[in-house]
Amino acid sequence: MRLIRLTLKNFRCYRHPITIDLTDLTALIGRNDVGKSSVLEALAIFFEQQKADVDDAAKDGDPKQMIIGCEFGALPSSLILDATSRTSLKDEYLLNSRGNLEVIKIFNGVLKTPTPKVFIRAVHPSVFNANDLLALKIGDLRTRAKTVGVEMAGVNQKISADLRAAIRRTVGDLRLLEQDIEVETQAGAKELYAKIKESFPAYFLFRSDRASTDQDSEAQDPMKVAVRLAIEQQKVALDKIAVQVHQQVDELVQQTLAKISAMSPEVAGELAPQISDPKWDSIFKIALTGDSQIPLNKRGSGVRRLVLLGFLQAQAESKRLVSPDAGIIYAIEEPETSQHPDKQRALLQVLQEISEEAGFQVILTTHTPMLARLLPESTLRYIERDATGCVIYEGGDETMRRVAKALGVLPDHDVQIFVGVEGKHDENFLREVSALLAASEPGIGDLSSFEQQGRLIFIPVGGSNIGVWVSRLHNLNRPEFHIFDRDAPLGEPPHYEKEADEINQRANCTAVHTSFREMENYLHPDAIRQARPEVALGRIGPSDDVPARAAHMIHNASDSTIIWDDLDSEKRDKKVSRAKTWLNKDAAALMTVEMLSQSDPHGDLRRWLKEITDIANR
Repeated sequence: MRLIRLTLKNFRCYRHPITIDLTDLTALIGRNDVGKSSVLEALAIFFEQQKADVDDAAKDGDPKQMIIGCEFGALPSSLILDATSRTSLKDEYLLNSRGNLEVIKIFNGVLKTPTPKVFIRAVHPSVFNANDLLALKIGDLRTRAKTVGVEMAGVNQKISADLRAAIRRTVGDLRLLEQDIEVETQAGAKELYAKIKESFPAYFLFRSDRASTDQDSEAQDPMKVAVRLAIEQQKVALDKIAVQVHQQVDELVQQTLAKISAMSPEVAGELAPQISDPKWDSIFKIALTGDSQIPLNKRGSGVRRLVLLGFLQAQAESKRLVSPDAGIIYAIEEPETSQHPDKQRALLQVLQEISEEAGFQVILTTHTPMLARLLPESTLRYIERDATGCVIYEGGDETMRRVAKALGVLPDHDVQIFVGVEGKHDENFLREVSALLAASEPGIGDLSSFEQQGRLIFIPVGGSNIGVWVSRLHNLNRPEFHIFDRDAPLGEPPHYEKEADEINQRANCTAVHTSFREMENYLHPDAIRQARPEVALGRIGPSDDVPARAAHMIHNASDSTIIWDDLDSEKRDKKVSRAKTWLNKDAAALMTVEMLSQSDPHGDLRRWLKEITDIANR
């Protein structure tokens, strides 16, 4: 499952209902104490990582109607909701009008320890005899089936899902209506919801620097996350073991009940087996301690963040995927806390890489200009508080205008040049190549060093953002140097020729296009093969789609049983994106001066980097 939307009402500063759309990477931007952390903690409460308390209710709202709702997409095609039998959320009429799973928790915030009522908002049968089937246990379902006249031939009366389906078929017109179905108080529905929860994404909240608490110790120690991830990756095998144990125990229990029934039917009728599911993550314990034996959650914030960075980097580089039916959500509060700017940038980069992996989502908060300007525009959610409460702005010029105004996303102190590129991959490539050439060629500086000194800022102007950024930078009164991918066959006009012409008409602004298709075409095939031996591209042509070719080869070398052309477009795009990541980092880092001279015979990169260096050094 994938979390796609969060709804809050009467929760802390969110008195009025607000909805936040969530993507693979979502960044909550805003000033201090505006409600960013409240969003992450609302999710922690929803996913039962922490408990709500009386202080969570909005003071000027209705505390008895404190609502946290989550909507999920990318749903599993089937679920085990009854013993070992499979059904689907669609077949059980548990999807909302958008075809998603929407779970709403309502808390009474007047109570000292509020416990939620849980509802599933779904287009569900409203007709009598079919509107309450999820609440019925199997004995009651058999009775209902007889009441409505179900033809029992071919119906497995030991499986609740089969009985529900048979009853619905017999009833006929179900009068479907979107409604809120309570799933926490009635026995049958409660068991069903417990099964659905097993497919929720695992949620991990890493808080910023604050006093350690028992709750924080679970969230701030990534080693506990490692245990849960390992269990998640073995979920299929562990579930199989659990099912086998259930079956063996159930057989023995049924034999026992049969013997009891022979002696006393009344007693046997009052007995029912209840087998609880195992809590695998409570079995394994792991902790990182130093020579002083101080637990990680008691160490300084800088140390905790360093361990977190190492853990997330390892996670980003891991080739193991989470369960296809579940997912992982990392919520990182203020990743810049207690970290040097280099570490901040590194952490943001690995978070972006993790978000591109199948099954992973990342939600972060920040009020630091550097991180805000490094994030794709589509990921930004700006939170602002006014007289009526908290307001969320998502996407568009208005959002970016408010972000820039509140955080100073484009500070003008010490900045000598804006370098426009089409995305983070081009940034990585230019950093690696400039470091290589700076070591041996006078007149070319290391762009990473310029960034650290505040003299250079990369601006991601790729795709649909190009026209927007061109207009935004117009009045900033700083030199600009834009490098656009050609993205067109040789001999044809470059894809962004119009935007480049507009930039070149402005004073102290330059726009160039790659001689080849895109930046990856400047990589030498030997460096690519050293980074990934299975990718033997041979000659790289000026119009070749290098990332797509590399991703295709890696897929063919994997143990996947699905051929490349049969992958859906989203999976292919993710594989190409991952290829771009290692091509522009790992392969670019393996380039030599000689390789670069061969792969860039026109000297494009040397010429561009020298001009950028001249401007940055003014």
